[in-house]
Amino acid sequence: MKVALVHDWLTGMRGGEKVLLELARLFPEAPIFTLLHVKGSVAPEIEAHPIRTSFVQRLPAAARAYRSYLPLFPAAIQSLDLSGFELVLTSSHCAAKGVRVPPGATHLCYSHTPMRYVWDRYDDYFGGAAWPARPLIAGIAEGLRAWDVATAASVTAFAANSAFVGRRIARYYGREATVIPPPVDTEFFTPGDAPPGDFDLVVSALAPYKRIGLVLDAYCGTGRRLKIVGSGPEREKLERAAPPEAEFLGSVDDPTLRDLYRSCRVTVMASVEDFGIVPVEAMACGRPAIVYGEGGGPETVIDGVTGVIFREPTPASLRAAVDSLQALSFNRDTLRARAQEFRLSAFVDRIRAFVSPHAPGLC
Repeated sequence: MKVALVHDWLTGMRGGEKVLLELARLFPEAPIFTLLHVKGSVAPEIEAHPIRTSFVQRLPAAARAYRSYLPLFPAAIQSLDLSGFELVLTSSHCAAKGVRVPPGATHLCYSHTPMRYVWDRYDDYFGGAAWPARPLIAGIAEGLRAWDVATAASVTAFAANSAFVGRRIARYYGREATVIPPPVDTEFFTPGDAPPGDFDLVVSALAPYKRIGLVLDAYCGTGRRLKIVGSGPEREKLERAAPPEAEFLGSVDDPTLRDLYRSCRVTVMASVEDFGIVPVEAMACGRPAIVYGEGGGPETVIDGVTGVIFREPTPASLRAAVDSLQALSFNRDTLRARAQEFRLSAFVDRIRAFVSPHAPGLC
């Protein structure tokens, strides 16, 4: 059976690309179809596959400003030629799900979320647009939503990275989804020998919907050290407004990130995440997490056992959660055991169980 993998774009190794990496390992002969590929930006095992791109690859400044071509993504993804493939596996958070599938082929979609730019996070991405552009943007978004719903009909079966995303799929597409949490490399993210340090840790893109400003407000005046790993369009603004408790580290490599997980007191995730891989990586390193009580975070963090869940998106609610740590203790083995539920081998087993009914004997 000829298998094709389809992913939105290849511009860096984030959570979606870690899912793609495991799919690429499971189907080593499968070519990867994508809107755009920045060479050298993803794992060598992904780069080793034949990679076929759309016309977005040739557009001006595409490697840096590809999101500005969002209105073209439906035409671009549907321009990819998948003739002859019998099984198409899409890894989609934007447009990949909308690829044209050959007649008679099976289409299995691993959904990180329905097209996030035009559904739940429309205001996060476009709410700040200048007034003259708002009607145009709203019209484009309406068309993209209609296209996103229509192309769901080509999907034979959906998998969702969390129950939270599964509910979105049901709401927007009227379809059920098998929940398959993304993989966490618990062989790499492991506990260290040192006791917890004296700082708390945020690992996040510095974008508006990540609510880093809320975290800064919660820590302001507490005297508790806060280290922030990540980059993004909000960095300069956030640094200007940051209290003395906060230190911005920028992007770091994986070994450095592991060291930070091992030596922090707790990780903090204030945003509504589709899944939220950071708390699980922290737990794999033997550290608890504070997460907001909506989205994927509460599906991985057990309140009072592997971390703390705060319920209101306010600095006061987060600060109360941080204060509650003084009365709590966390067992490293319990934290580690919880993370192991999301290990690489568990993901592969779940993917195999998802694919097998549609392609017996393939994997």
